[in-house]
Amino acid sequence: MSIRFGSTLVAASVNFKSSKSLNSNRSRNCRFSVRSCVSDSQHARKLVLEVKERLAKDCTSLPIGKYGRDDEEMILWFLKDRRFSVDEAIGKLTKAIKWRHEFKVDELSEDSIKAATDTGKAYVHGFLDVKGRPVVIVAPAKHIPGLLDPVEDEKLCVFLLEKALSKLPAGQHKILGIFDLRGFGSQNADLKFLTFLFDVFYYYYPSRLDEVLFVDAPFIFQPIWQFTKPLVKQYASLVKFCSAETVRKEYFTEETLPSNFRS
Repeated sequence: MSIRFGSTLVAASVNFKSSKSLNSNRSRNCRFSVRSCVSDSQHARKLVLEVKERLAKDCTSLPIGKYGRDDEEMILWFLKDRRFSVDEAIGKLTKAIKWRHEFKVDELSEDSIKAATDTGKAYVHGFLDVKGRPVVIVAPAKHIPGLLDPVEDEKLCVFLLEKALSKLPAGQHKILGIFDLRGFGSQNADLKFLTFLFDVFYYYYPSRLDEVLFVDAPFIFQPIWQFTKPLVKQYASLVKFCSAETVRKEYFTEETLPSNFRS
């Protein structure tokens, strides 16, 4: 009896010390994590100000204000995209700001893209997906190269991206792209527009795509993808080939399912 009781006390003592040590380690780890987050935040803030000052000094012709050279939120996003390399972020950011100004992104409106919108080949879905992401849906089978001025298609693309990003809920920073490839044929292939699309996501809206679904891709689409895949580099990892059934079951609820994916 006394031996068992003593063993129990020893075991309890050991368990108590182990528990105390574990809790102490957790506490230290927690404090370290908080300090690390604060340190990272301070470092990021310092880099944002450095980029901002350099742009103000070396790129005075760039516009200011939202999406301008002094937009700290935009600067931080490009820093994150370039893994906080100041020189790389400045290079990419300068190009993006110039492009926005020359493309007149802020002047795009529903009226200015009406001709392209009326084709029904792309739109921003009215609901978020199950992960809380805004959704851009594209129907390539409705795209006929040469039917419209290529600039009209480019304007539609940028307008829809801007619209989707404006719907980002708090805590969400990326969107979902769905390419409904049912009915796609060789007459719908447009490599020039695909090149523009890749440039847009790489240079002007970096790291904004969270996932891209290629839905029910026909056999004829495969060589097109194999040709373009090397061009998109790391963005190829965002692509998922799936069925319409997968879209219905895994990405939306019955209430939020896009109409063209309803059975």
